[in-house]
Amino acid sequence: MTNTAPARRTASQALQEAARDPASLEAPHFRAAPHNLEAEQALLGAMLVNNEAHDRVSGFLQPIHFYDPLHAQIYETSAKLIAAGKQVTPITLKTFFENAEPISSGLSVPAYLGQLAANATTIINVRDYGRTIYDLSIRRQLIMIGEDVVNRAYDSPVDFPPKEQIEEAETRLFSLAETGKYGQGFSTFHSALTTAIESHEAEHGKIPEIAVTTDPLTVVMRSLPDFERRAIDARRTSLSGASARRSTHKR
Repeated sequence: MTNTAPARRTASQALQEAARDPASLEAPHFRAAPHNLEAEQALLGAMLVNNEAHDRVSGFLQPIHFYDPLHAQIYETSAKLIAAGKQVTPITLKTFFENAEPISSGLSVPAYLGQLAANATTIINVRDYGRTIYDLSIRRQLIMIGEDVVNRAYDSPVDFPPKEQIEEAETRLFSLAETGKYGQGFSTFHSALTTAIESHEAEHGKIPEIAVTTDPLTVVMRSLPDFERRAIDARRTSLSGASARRSTHKR
């Protein structure tokens, strides 16, 4: 049977054709990292006209989550002023950005602050803007982890074997998953357990100390409902397993 599949061009053939017809050599397509400048501008503008907007996002949104460095600086400066009990407006921020590099030949940063405030509408959607900015930041971090995994798999040094690469990627992904919960951040088992206990007591009352033991965890575990005990056991088993795998890889 005759193979009718078209022959593939070699790299040299492609370059020769490009020399004859430069248009035949397609330019590489570069994708921009996920971001939403409009959401960042809308959030900052809302903060400048109503400082209460900051309260709606301060629990999870940090300057590092902004894609535009200038937006990150504006947010950080505003947050510090609000924390100090001062009013944040384009006028009060002007002092901190008078010597900043202009955005363009006809637009200074103080003028840009005025534009952000002038284009602001309402603070109703501020939390949604903050979540959008936060989620996009997590996606950028995920892309960065993926790129690092690929690059190190291609060009890994002798002293960085695949098992350790997998371990590092697992650790970074786990950390990202823990912090990617709208600012809850990484929780140790102790802090996670404390949060679970406080939540349980708020709903069901004080946990009775039904057993005499030197281990407070045992008392808590015996007092919790079955489904909560199972959840904590699963969490503890997962952490122990991850620790064991890391210890095994390092041997």
